[in-house]
Amino acid sequence: MKKNVIFAFRGDPLCFVHVLLNGIDLHERGREGLIVIEGDAVTLIPKMAAPDHFLHGLYEKAKTLGILHGACRACSLKLKVDKDIEKENIPLIGDMSGHPSMGGFMEKGYEVITF
Repeated sequence: MKKNVIFAFRGDPLCFVHVLLNGIDLHERGREGLIVIEGDAVTLIPKMAAPDHFLHGLYEKAKTLGILHGACRACSLKLKVDKDIEKENIPLIGDMSGHPSMGGFMEKGYEVITF
């Protein structure tokens, strides 16, 4: 199986919709399509968790598929959304000074895609 990991940095929901759509599409095509949420994008998690948010359905589908690999620990703490993210059962990750390492994924054979 081909392995991809999408690193999402932008907190713009109109950009993040493409992260969710592509992660789901990769998964449905039989390619591992993990999503790592970084930077300002971590602030979207509590917003998307609300049932009335326009991305809620896609967000829930990505969670159900198990493709939301984690959110940046350092960014989540800095932007004060770490507790909200933990409530969503999304791991806070950061093996590179508190941030997720692209190199670690590359060493495991992942192709890195950034948004």
